[in-house]
Amino acid sequence: PMSKTHIHRVDVHFGDCDPAGIVFFPNFSRWMDEASLAFFMACGVPPWRELNKTRGIVGTPLLEIHTRFFKPATYGQTIEVHTSIESWAAKTFRHRHVVRRGADVLCEGAEVRAFVMRDPDDADRIRAIPIPEDIKALCT
Repeated sequence: PMSKTHIHRVDVHFGDCDPAGIVFFPNFSRWMDEASLAFFMACGVPPWRELNKTRGIVGTPLLEIHTRFFKPATYGQTIEVHTSIESWAAKTFRHRHVVRRGADVLCEGAEVRAFVMRDPDDADRIRAIPIPEDIKALCT
């Protein structure tokens, strides 16, 4: 089944840019991270703090990230992060983010994330859990 796609809009501000006036590259990672949570919430998944209380699911930390940049953005522009789930594995999934300004693709990102819970034997540690089927169903 195909993943849903969510569009997360971002207004680019002066403070997001480097001295040359172009978006400082880590900000794209920050916006993709925001878009990841926005994707799940748009699909009807409760916010992580709620899932933590009700089911012990802490969230979906990042395990791997890959970004390709094509065109710059600057302040005063609105960009869109188009987020979907490219693939599901047993305990991880691959988020795909395409950052656009109108018809232009500015960058593409892929993230591998896992659903995690606190380790019952060591509260300082987290461990990946099998992808919850109900959450997977909400996203497809």
